[in-house]
Amino acid sequence: MDAPLIIKKMNREAVVKLEKRSIEFVPHSERYGTPRRLFTIWFSSNFQVTALMVGTLGIASGLSFGWTLLGLLIGNLVGTVFMAAHSAQGPHLGVPQMIQSRAQFGVYGAAVPLLVMVTAAVLFLAASGVLMRDALKALVPMSDDMAIAVVGVLTFVIGFIGYELIHRLGAWMSLLSTLVFAAALALILLHPTDTATITVSGTGFTLAAFNLVIAQAASWTLGYGPYVADYSRYLPANVSTRATFWTTYCGCALGSFAMMALGALLAVAIPAALDRDPATAIATLFGPWAPLALGVIALGVIQYNVLCLYSAYMSSVTIFGAFGGLKYVTAPAKALVMAVLTVAATLIAIATQYRFDTFFADILIGQLYLLIPWSAINLVDYYWVCRGHYEIDDLYEPKGCYGRFNRKTLAVYAVSIIGTIPFMKLSFYTGFVANWLGADISWAMGLVLAGALYCMVNSRPVVKTSRMYGQKSLE
Repeated sequence: MDAPLIIKKMNREAVVKLEKRSIEFVPHSERYGTPRRLFTIWFSSNFQVTALMVGTLGIASGLSFGWTLLGLLIGNLVGTVFMAAHSAQGPHLGVPQMIQSRAQFGVYGAAVPLLVMVTAAVLFLAASGVLMRDALKALVPMSDDMAIAVVGVLTFVIGFIGYELIHRLGAWMSLLSTLVFAAALALILLHPTDTATITVSGTGFTLAAFNLVIAQAASWTLGYGPYVADYSRYLPANVSTRATFWTTYCGCALGSFAMMALGALLAVAIPAALDRDPATAIATLFGPWAPLALGVIALGVIQYNVLCLYSAYMSSVTIFGAFGGLKYVTAPAKALVMAVLTVAATLIAIATQYRFDTFFADILIGQLYLLIPWSAINLVDYYWVCRGHYEIDDLYEPKGCYGRFNRKTLAVYAVSIIGTIPFMKLSFYTGFVANWLGADISWAMGLVLAGALYCMVNSRPVVKTSRMYGQKSLE
């Protein structure tokens, strides 16, 4: 049987079988697929109503439609650069994203950014559960808490099956979501009220609100950084770095900006629609076809939730695996870890569901403060210091070349976060620099500070070759 037929057979079988791999290196003999599948998974995971909410925040802050679109565009174009750069690491290394962080932080020290990653993912799972609550209630009568629990159960089932089903779902949702939201755009533009007020040159502008929109849009795409390579690690190692980068970049940037722009349009053209949850507001436009549209919308959010759960599981196992020497995860252990994460997210969603707006905005910005320094450190190390060469075996060995703790990196990470505190702006705290500028630029400061400090403590480029896996230099 030739290679193409083998690959096709693997793809067919993987849909109905549980994924066997977890945090370990994916052998070259099991690599398959092309970078094109990265476009659909990242387009569809962003082209759903959780991202739509980001687009409404600028309008709610007093920005005009035109200024909101510009802020969303800048945030997406900038933030996705870093996210796609992380994606390119997957085929080259063949390990989950946060396992690779052990090369910078140490095998035990990587638990620090891993905990941040798990927390952020669980909070996003909770936020999506709240967003889908009313949509599910519109499809099937149930209580608020029950609807949130149903979202969790569906997310768990798909996430447990794993990698290939996630990619297959992404391909289908790219098609279905495009049909639904393209039709929704046409219906919004045909709405008899207020569409004439949508202008690109509106006068509503404040620097603080504009910068907040940029930060929120950038946060959305940057938030994928700690786990984007989880979904490219099965690609063959000889896949072009450029192809991996650009298919990921285009899918993520296009999907997120299009959905955020639709959210801004909905907030301006039919502001009353946002008095309900966004999923129901969109579905209502379809009249008698609303249940069908609502089903597609709900499935899109669940797909996004699956990405969060799958990678939160990866990061959780990576934390425990470091201290226990774990390299492989059994199916029952996987089910247990995913169940614990799902229950935690469900309980948080139930507890915060009636003050969701503030909760969601703080998630977007708060994760940015903690993940930006990690992203800068990881990218500088991968593309500059080590130039893509790592000892894969030693990523799983506390006594290996990366050690238990890398104190220099942990210090850089801590100083970078502390250094951006004056620039931070949350619902409950505003740094003095942010207050003085009237804008939150902490995301940019975090990138520059962490990247510069990491370069300083690693002043000479160090190339580390892999003895076992023969990693090649970057293209």
